[in-house]
Amino acid sequence: MGEYGYNIEHILMVDIIPDVSVRKAMNEINAAQRMQLASVYKGEAEKILQVKKAEAEAEAKYLGGVGVARQRQAITDGLRENILNFSHKVEGTSSKEVMDLIMITQYFDTIKDLGNSSKNTTVFIPHGPGHVKDIGEQIRNGLMESASARINV
Repeated sequence: MGEYGYNIEHILMVDIIPDVSVRKAMNEINAAQRMQLASVYKGEAEKILQVKKAEAEAEAKYLGGVGVARQRQAITDGLRENILNFSHKVEGTSSKEVMDLIMITQYFDTIKDLGNSSKNTTVFIPHGPGHVKDIGEQIRNGLMESASARINV
């Protein structure tokens, strides 16, 4: 404009409209950056979900173990109380005889439960008075062997 006698010192630009290909390239760059950021957030979210799932499984297993331990403790306490009550009420009985009676009762309860279960089609269990005694002796021997192994260690 200097050729015509005008000197432009400042101008006010209101709107810049770049070429369509430039606008498209800028939009693609912006979209790629946002997709990259979104994938980082998605990966972090999946990681947190896996950690929380693992923590929940560990807590469930721990609580299951606590429940089983309490159940076994309650069974042991109940058996001890029953043995003592039976021994005091029926004179001349030893704790071994009471345990044998409890073993027979448990044996028959197990057979009844197996028979009532629709999931079992065939189960082979040695049956007879001598077999219940054998099972009881096997359990006692196993407990005594584990106790002696703990003492020897």
